[in-house]
Amino acid sequence: MLKSSNTDQMKVSYPEPAKRISPIVKAILMIENEHVTNPFILPLFANGTPTLLFSTAPGLLGQTEYYAKLFGQTVQPRELQIQANFRLVAYFLQPYALGGLFNISAGEMTDQPVSLALIPGGSDLQERLLNACSTDQLLQLIDDYLYRKMVGIKYQDKRITYATEKIAANSGKNILVSVQRELHLTERTFQRMFELHVGVSPNMFRRITQFNKAFRQVNSGTVQTLGTMAWSNGYADQSHFIRAFKEFTHLTPSAYLNLQPDC
Repeated sequence: MLKSSNTDQMKVSYPEPAKRISPIVKAILMIENEHVTNPFILPLFANGTPTLLFSTAPGLLGQTEYYAKLFGQTVQPRELQIQANFRLVAYFLQPYALGGLFNISAGEMTDQPVSLALIPGGSDLQERLLNACSTDQLLQLIDDYLYRKMVGIKYQDKRITYATEKIAANSGKNILVSVQRELHLTERTFQRMFELHVGVSPNMFRRITQFNKAFRQVNSGTVQTLGTMAWSNGYADQSHFIRAFKEFTHLTPSAYLNLQPDC
C-alpha cells in the first residue's frame, strides 16, 4: 500500500494489467513527478501483495539506493525516498506469486526486499527500463518479463490460490478454520503452505487483508467514524482497529489523515 507525503506535482494512474499477465498481476500503479524539489517520500504499507517496483531515478530504501526492487510481503512499514524527477511503476502481484515466478521462498522475502538485478533476467530488464523512451515502453518491458516468467511456471498449487482468494474476500476470524476444513488440511500443513507460498502465516495474511480493506476506507473518506469503520471490518471495537492501524503504519488513523492527500 502506497501513500505519498508530497503529491502536488504528481501524475498518478492505474493502468489495467494486460490480459495475458492478469492471472498473476492484481494491479499496476504509475507515478510521474517531473518537479521534485524536496526529497519525495513514499511510505510503503502492508497490502498482502508482493510487488515489483521500478523508478527511473534511484530510490533510497534503508541505506541503499535502487532503481528496481522486488518486495515480498511487507509487514513492517517502510519508506522509499527519491530525490530527483522520476517515473515510478509498481506491479502488485498475486499473494502466492513469488515462488512460481522467481523460484524464491516467499518466507525469505517477507520484509526483505531484494534488488531486481539479483533475480535471473532482472539485470537486463533494469537496463532496458532505464533506457525506455516512454511510459508505454516501460509497461511493455515489464509485461514481457513477467509473461515469460509466468509461462515458465511448471506447477501452481491451486489450494493456495483458493485459500488466499477466500481470505481476501472475507477476512473475519472464522474464515481460517472454514478454508482449512474445505481443503482438508491439518492446521500445521495449512500454516506451512502459507509460510512457503505467501511468506506469512494464514492469520497474519488475514489480518493484513482486514487492515487493507479498512485502510482503503480511510483513504476514500466514505466512512464517517472510526467506530463504524472498525465494526464494518470485523474489529472488536475502535481501540482494536486503532492498534491494528498503528501496527501496520506506525501511525494512528488521525495522524495518517493529517498527512497530505494520498496518491
